Amino acid sequence: MSALTFALGMTLMHFLWQGLLLGCATFVALTVLRNSRAEYRYLVACCGLLCCLGWPALELWQRLHTPAAPASASMPGLGAAGAILNTDNIASLRDALRAIVSLWALCAAALALRMAIGLLWIDRAARQPGGGPEQQRWQDELSRLASRFGIARAVRLRVVNTLNSPVTAGWWRPVVLVPASLLSGMPPELLQALLAHELAHIQRHDYLINLLQNVIETLLFYHPAVWWISNRIRAERELIADHIAARQLGEPRRLALALSELERLRFSNHQLAQAANGGNLMERIQHLLRPAPQRLNWKAAVAMLGVAVACVSVYTQATAADKQATASPPLKLTKAARIDFNTCAKPLWPEGAIAANRTGTVQLAFQLDVDGNVKDSRIDHSSGHPDLDEAARTGIAKCHFSPALKKGKPVATWQSVMYVWTLE
Repeated sequence: MSALTFALGMTLMHFLWQGLLLGCATFVALTVLRNSRAEYRYLVACCGLLCCLGWPALELWQRLHTPAAPASASMPGLGAAGAILNTDNIASLRDALRAIVSLWALCAAALALRMAIGLLWIDRAARQPGGGPEQQRWQDELSRLASRFGIARAVRLRVVNTLNSPVTAGWWRPVVLVPASLLSGMPPELLQALLAHELAHIQRHDYLINLLQNVIETLLFYHPAVWWISNRIRAERELIADHIAARQLGEPRRLALALSELERLRFSNHQLAQAANGGNLMERIQHLLRPAPQRLNWKAAVAMLGVAVACVSVYTQATAADKQATASPPLKLTKAARIDFNTCAKPLWPEGAIAANRTGTVQLAFQLDVDGNVKDSRIDHSSGHPDLDEAARTGIAKCHFSPALKKGKPVATWQSVMYVWTLE
């Protein structure tokens, strides 16, 4: 198994508790800010989601850039490389991590494909030619509203038959997709209010944030905390857009009426675009007409606080165990294992590797028994060529060692060595 697969598998497993801890912290912060401005809650939720991406990304980088201390290629003497590990447990761990990474990659690829299809659908709808006089009239109205919002870029309007609510897409060349049913079935002043809501998204560049949300959801799809935080971001974003549109229109009641009309047309909106029916419509209408302080749900708060304390405790214990394992060697050897060069033949260079001029460095870990024989080996860092890796394993298996001693008695140990394959 490659070092990347191992590091990625461990990172995905560790994010199970990391994501839970971040979700609890975000919940506590949002609870404290429940009666503050939506912009503050939106910022907190965005920071929580970015931490969900940044924390595992940092751990993955550290795992990939913290290799084991290599031994000399000439192998004059080898120190203890770690604790005595059970070979079956190591194989089981490798198999489990390989299965986890494979399943994660398959699901992430499927979600990425779904995301790409959504982008293509939006791009195709945006490229549709303009319609008749009615669409041109609303295009002119949208341009006038955009000027009131201070948007210098041209905002296009396209009519789509398969939608039930306006959606906004694009950043450099934004487009508002309007259902054909709204042009004929909704009063003009209410449709104007919905267009103002969409322009608020364009003014705030919400499309880019939403696109980043989809990337994070695709990579960390398996954790409920990621989806919960992301949904909170979308809900707070809709409240912010409502407030901006109501302030520009000067009539919160008109936007509330427009949202109530959309309540009858609810549908599963595309995740790559901002829709006027995002979030809880009734909650948004209440915020526009008669905002009321939100009461604290003590039962949920106490439960989440308990989970957060448990996560911190687990994290503290895991960190202390890692530090202890790193600080103190598991085996206090009185004498390190040494190689008998008379028994060690030079590794045979694979004929295919010579013909293809393959070179590279192989980091090997191998287990010595009490008799000094190589009992098992594994590739900690591949050369990039399976034949060179296997040749290194075959070469080390032919060597005989003087076993390490602990209090004068031979003990089994794991050792490490580096093979450098170079053509001269």
